[in-house]
Amino acid sequence: MAKMEVKSSLLDNMIGVGDMVLLEPLNEETFIGNLKKRFDHNEIYTYIGSVVISVNPYRSLPIYSPEKVEDYRNRNFYELSPHIFALSDEAYRSLRDQDKDQCILITGESGAGKTEASKLVMSYVAAVCGKGAEVNEVKEQLLQSNPVLEAFGNAKTVRNDNSSRFGKYMDIEFDFKGDPLGGVISNYLLEKSRVVKQPRGERNFHVFYQLLSGASEELLQKLKLERDFSRYNYLSLDSAKVNGVDDAANFRTVRNAMQIVGFTDHETESVLEVVAAVLKLGNIEFKPESRVNGLDESKIKDKNELKEICELTSIDQLVLERAFSFRTVEAKQEKVSTTLNVAQAYYARDALAKNLYSRLFSWLVNRINESIKAQTKVRKKVMGVLDIYGFEIFENADNSFEQFIINYCNEKLQQIFIELTLKEEQEEYIREDIEWTHIEYFNNAIICDLIENNTNGILAMLDEECLRPGTVTDETFLEKLNQVCATHQHFESRMSKCSRFLNDTTLPHSCFRIQHYAGKVLYQVEGFVDKNNDLLYRDLSQAMWKAGHVLIKSLFPEGNPAKVNLKRPPTAGSQFKASVATLMKNLQTKNPNYIRCIKPNDKKAAHIFNESLVCHQIRYLGLLENVRVRRAGYAFRQAYEPCLERYKMLCKQTWPHWKGPARSGVEVLFNELEIPMEEYSFGRSKIFIRNPRTLFQLEDIRKQRLEDLATLIQKIYRGWKCRTHFLLMKKSQVVIAAWCRRYAQQKRYQKIKSSALVIQSYIRGWKARKLLRELKHQKRCKEAATTIAAYWHGTQARRELKRLKEEARRKHAVAVIWAYWLGLKVRREYRKFFRANAGKKIYEFTLQRIVQKYFLEMKNKMPSLSPIDKNWPPRPYLFLDSTHKELKRIFHLWRCKKYRDQFTDQQKLIYEEKLEASELFKDKKALYPSSVGQPFQGAYLEINKNPKYKKLKDAIEEKIIIAEVVNKINRANGKSTSRIFLLTNNNLLLADQKSGQIKSEVPLVDVTKVSMSSQNDGFFAVHLKEGSEAASKGDFLFSSDHLIEMATKLYRTTLSQTNQKLNIEISDEFLVQFRQDKVCVKFIQGAQKNGSVPTCKRKNNRLLEVAVP
Repeated sequence: MAKMEVKSSLLDNMIGVGDMVLLEPLNEETFIGNLKKRFDHNEIYTYIGSVVISVNPYRSLPIYSPEKVEDYRNRNFYELSPHIFALSDEAYRSLRDQDKDQCILITGESGAGKTEASKLVMSYVAAVCGKGAEVNEVKEQLLQSNPVLEAFGNAKTVRNDNSSRFGKYMDIEFDFKGDPLGGVISNYLLEKSRVVKQPRGERNFHVFYQLLSGASEELLQKLKLERDFSRYNYLSLDSAKVNGVDDAANFRTVRNAMQIVGFTDHETESVLEVVAAVLKLGNIEFKPESRVNGLDESKIKDKNELKEICELTSIDQLVLERAFSFRTVEAKQEKVSTTLNVAQAYYARDALAKNLYSRLFSWLVNRINESIKAQTKVRKKVMGVLDIYGFEIFENADNSFEQFIINYCNEKLQQIFIELTLKEEQEEYIREDIEWTHIEYFNNAIICDLIENNTNGILAMLDEECLRPGTVTDETFLEKLNQVCATHQHFESRMSKCSRFLNDTTLPHSCFRIQHYAGKVLYQVEGFVDKNNDLLYRDLSQAMWKAGHVLIKSLFPEGNPAKVNLKRPPTAGSQFKASVATLMKNLQTKNPNYIRCIKPNDKKAAHIFNESLVCHQIRYLGLLENVRVRRAGYAFRQAYEPCLERYKMLCKQTWPHWKGPARSGVEVLFNELEIPMEEYSFGRSKIFIRNPRTLFQLEDIRKQRLEDLATLIQKIYRGWKCRTHFLLMKKSQVVIAAWCRRYAQQKRYQKIKSSALVIQSYIRGWKARKLLRELKHQKRCKEAATTIAAYWHGTQARRELKRLKEEARRKHAVAVIWAYWLGLKVRREYRKFFRANAGKKIYEFTLQRIVQKYFLEMKNKMPSLSPIDKNWPPRPYLFLDSTHKELKRIFHLWRCKKYRDQFTDQQKLIYEEKLEASELFKDKKALYPSSVGQPFQGAYLEINKNPKYKKLKDAIEEKIIIAEVVNKINRANGKSTSRIFLLTNNNLLLADQKSGQIKSEVPLVDVTKVSMSSQNDGFFAVHLKEGSEAASKGDFLFSSDHLIEMATKLYRTTLSQTNQKLNIEISDEFLVQFRQDKVCVKFIQGAQKNGSVPTCKRKNNRLLEVAVP
């Protein structure tokens, strides 16, 4: 039997109902109960057809691992349990394979998990699309744009610690393979009022706290900030710290993300400077001051904060201070300047802070778009992800202009949701050739028209009221609403002409109520006009444009005096209305995918499910309406192949394999089960089931059939297992019996073998012992004969030894007596000579001992082996004086030889040159002593290594003995010119120091003499042979810092080449041949203007005077 393929399904092991379309009965109570049951079992995702409901668990769940990504990759939407990855995969595959642009709409109230849902969608798409260096870089930039936008656009609220205070729509662009190319981000309605004021228990935007917590002390000092939150009026202190949030670590994350996205260090620094300026704006305070004309004006209390802001933004302090105190109104050719009172000054300060931060946020979005936009111009596929605020209803009439705008956006999203859902249903019915029946549903177009109608809409009337001359207040705006909208069935006001609301105490006089699709919302009219105007005084715009800060200047282009536009800027409401219209137009061109986020409780705690709160969200999200629209025709549809695969075991004809078309198999299956024809319809590729009860009936039958199949499988398996066990035991018994018989035979054989071995060992032992006894007897006989012979030989030897000893004693006695006799005779003969020579012998002996002692002591007192060590031990005896001096001379010669033997050839050459210099200049030239300690290097310019002198090196083929820069004395005026002095084996050369070009070349045979003074100077003259070619311009006069070395090397080289000694003349006055004239060079002592440097001066045609210090 072939192995049965088992696939998981949405209907397998289902907790509650995975798809709300299948819920029976369908009402609000069962809907909430199903969500709660799944939530309690950590099933946070539920479907409504293709819509995903996500309940925020407020904790981490192990359902987003890479393994889960692989599980949902390329799988059918209903193949596995509900998950956000299933919707992401369905959208991505539709985009990649069917070339359909997609959009994913994520809605829900603050704290429901919209931002996390958008991150999960993007991370899934990033995980399943292609790989590669460029693709990975694009994916990383798209993902890292989130931390930057969250830092600047998210804040901690009472409902959510990371609440998005702006709407975000991101278009991710893909190529034909499905690899991301880039993206475009659009932002909607940043809650900029939060910059200057936050509700109790909430924080300002994250970036302020991250900057103060995570910046280094050096950066804070540069931004003129302090780490203490309490120093800044724009930061609320009651919730500055959030549990579980590390602002310092998040700041480092944001800095890293900005670097990855493509922000330069200068741009990042500029952004932080703007953030610091916004923080410090809140610390500017004003005081009233009366003018002479009786008008009140405002003055800044402490100008230190203003000064630091101006330093940060490079704005003239006087310009900004005037902008906070005066307002200039322009009308045609007239300008009127009025003072601002304290309230108006505070309004101007807060308006500047809000506008500065709002424009910075828009700049950030545009800058990110520049980095992540697609670089290629090929046709792109687009997947849009919309993360936007959900429907907001606050209690106690706290709903203001922001909530009105947000709810208007949600009305438009609900309208397009219903339209696109119905359109999708209708298209599927037509595609499957199923009869389409009209579906009744609530169309909220009438509510949208109430808000956005260009003539009588609330936004149009608000704009008209803002632009109307005269006194404009929130009350006049409400009066206008009461006049125009009084008869509208979705508008309610206590002051309207409609008498049914006159006594409604739940409706305050300063409020109006709109009946939205999600329920009635009471709006407080206070602040509508100001927030819609969003007015920033032109003086402040112009002050910002004058800033030296490049970023701030670019944020306020309207401040340019050359481009003054007297036209009033568009209102906040009209701008948002246009943005929403553009968004709706964009969404209608894409295939929609919906994620509805639900917050289970207000405590942000896990395992708590507040049914009343969830019920409220279900109502304003219109989820029941969505289910009813989905169920209006057929509640469930499934492709024929998976349907047959799932239910084929219910019919004998389709089990275990159906060989025909899948549709035919499903028809046979449903006919066999006798399901009524009105309960289902056959489409082109799917079967449609009208009532969920039919599906559940199929599931019940399948469950029972699976139990029967399981019992059958168990029965067959148990029989197979018992037969296998019996056959195994029978086979084992045969094997065991064979092994037992073998073991018994082996034991019997071992016993017989052991007995034979014992008998053999006894016989061999008896034979061995008998042989041993015979051998021992023979051995004893031989030993006895040997012993007797030994004793006999010993006796004979002892007798002979005794005789020889006696004879030796007699001979020795004779010798001793003879020796004593000879000694006596000698002593008697020598005694008469001893007395005459005793003194001489004693003297010689004593002298010998003294000399011996002298040499032994000298051995221990010898000085060091250094030739310059002049120490020598003192003379002990006067008679040794000549010997002592000779020894000193010999020792010195010996150690000098030892010292010379250590020299290399190069060192010997150096010392020979030094010795030559000593013979030539010692006690003759005052400069000589200072040159003794300086080694002669010769090649001071390193011509072979320096690329500057490559041309000069190539022109000289001989070995260079010396290369030095000298000063050549000008014959005319005595001034010096730098020249390169080169000495080779045969020539003396002069070259230009800058170009390296050879100026003069003199053969050594033409050099006759070198003259110099006896003083401490570096001047010397080189005399040339008269009549030679080199002497045409006369002799040379030089000045050098290495005179001694140059003269010595010139002397030795000339001697080795010409075998003639070069004449070295040392005199303080000598003659030099300059062309046809002989000039006297005279050296004199004198004080110098330039310190200790000798100077040369031409006195007349016959005298050149050198002043030496």
